[in-house]
Amino acid sequence: MRLGLGILFVSVSNVFAVYSVTYIGSAIDYIRKVLINPSLVADPQHELLIFGAKIIGLAFLSGFFLYLTRQTIIVMSRFIEYDLKNEIYDQYQKLDLAFYKRNNTGDLMNRISEDVSRVRMYIGPAIMYIVNTVITFLLTIVVMLRIDPKLTIYVLLPLPVLAVSIYYVSDMINKKSTRVQEKLSDITTMAQESFSGIRVLKAYGREGQSIEDFDKHSIEYKRRTLGLIKTESLFQPFMILLIGLSTLFTIFIGGSQVIAGNITYGSIAVFIVFVNRLTWPIASLGWVTSLIQRAASSQTRINEFLNTQPEIINKQSSPGTLIGKIEFRNVNFTYPDSGIEALRNVSFTVEPGKSLAIIGKTGSGKSTIASLICRLYDTTNGEVLIDGKRIDELNLESLRQQTGYVPQEVFLFSDTISNNISFGISRQKKNSEIIEKAARDAAIYSNIIEFPDKFETVVGERGITLSGGQKQRVSIARAIIKEPKILIFDDCLSAVDTETEEEILNNLKRNMEGKTSIIISHRVSSVKNSDMIIVLDNGTVAEQGTHRELLDKQGAYHNLYKMQLLEAEQTVEKAD
Repeated sequence: MRLGLGILFVSVSNVFAVYSVTYIGSAIDYIRKVLINPSLVADPQHELLIFGAKIIGLAFLSGFFLYLTRQTIIVMSRFIEYDLKNEIYDQYQKLDLAFYKRNNTGDLMNRISEDVSRVRMYIGPAIMYIVNTVITFLLTIVVMLRIDPKLTIYVLLPLPVLAVSIYYVSDMINKKSTRVQEKLSDITTMAQESFSGIRVLKAYGREGQSIEDFDKHSIEYKRRTLGLIKTESLFQPFMILLIGLSTLFTIFIGGSQVIAGNITYGSIAVFIVFVNRLTWPIASLGWVTSLIQRAASSQTRINEFLNTQPEIINKQSSPGTLIGKIEFRNVNFTYPDSGIEALRNVSFTVEPGKSLAIIGKTGSGKSTIASLICRLYDTTNGEVLIDGKRIDELNLESLRQQTGYVPQEVFLFSDTISNNISFGISRQKKNSEIIEKAARDAAIYSNIIEFPDKFETVVGERGITLSGGQKQRVSIARAIIKEPKILIFDDCLSAVDTETEEEILNNLKRNMEGKTSIIISHRVSSVKNSDMIIVLDNGTVAEQGTHRELLDKQGAYHNLYKMQLLEAEQTVEKAD
């Protein structure tokens, strides 16, 4: 609808523009007639005013319909850009964790911003200029041929050369511009990493090296930019030269035709104006071709993601309520991106309202179990059951809404502490009382009220303004405020001292009542009070039982307990 109206408006705009030029020629011929024989015209000023009014009126109408063209075609492209960005963002939300491990954040951001903008430039400006060029060219050529076919041919001779030259120059500019953007991206990435990792940078005293590296990137960026500017600086004079040749042909050959009496002086003026009017449409062909090439490449990149099917599919549309029973039956899992086998023949059962602790060395598969319960991945073999149903038969959104997950790698949004804690609940449920209660239970309340803005304190990017322990406790508060049926704590107390850990665990006992809890840790002190403990070793269950049962077995758990007990005693002795 909008595209059809846009084509109609640009056609009408060009009709008025062409007619305004013909009136310029008529006005010049009229002035010449007055100058030669003033007695033939009674009131020349009145006639000239009429010519001026017609030219201005037609120019106004042409501009008005050109405005309507932009309000249809360009606005249409903005709507398409809006829909495309939302479609890509919606697709990003559907894709699973494995997809994000295969693709870097910069590429994801580039496709939703730069690639979509290139597609919009084709749908909007490129289509508008193509239609405008075709209609302008046809209307202008028809009028010029009616005035003088021979002069028309001579005038148009340089224009194909102009179009071809602009195409190749535009291609050079496009390639150089791409290289400039790539280097700018490198500079931006380096600056972002330097600012995000400023603590590490300063701790290692690498400021000087960082400045040198940044300077090298900046010099290369300057070199590429200057190369682009040199190419662009040659482009404009060359275009003016070819336009000048067309104008020169118009004056020389047109003058000969005037002397021969074949055309009038006004016709030469019309031709000169038409030559200048045709210059930009012809010149824009190279630019438009470049836009089409870039848009085609960008659309291909966008389609790669839009056509990507998520590996985690929600088969159940109806939401349900969880009771909290978790069962693993001979579960095997291999990470699809790396091929690492994380779990082998793992089986266990957690009854509703009970707690399970998972302990083991780094890389033993503890976090993988948490990912499978949240269904961030599907098992390679075996089954994960929730309340007796296969996890892939449950409503995915409902499962995750009723699961409180504190990941090992804490992530906080660049927002207020209040909004970070209340992230998992709806706005209707959000109030200061439940936020403060969650903060108290996570033993972070006393730290928060010491900040000048208290709960309205804005944490930096990824929560950089908070310490590691504070970030972990805010993340715990974010999980327990949901009052979920299943609570998963993935080594979330590693950055807090033993005293704070004890306080948090005591507070969590109240929150974990009636909830199925999974506590993943490498500390025996974090797991000893759980209803059941499993010890993982290289992806397999090495031991299983209560704290007392595992100690009595004198196995891996017992050895780990004695080692950590000895480390604690040595720490106390050093402190004394």
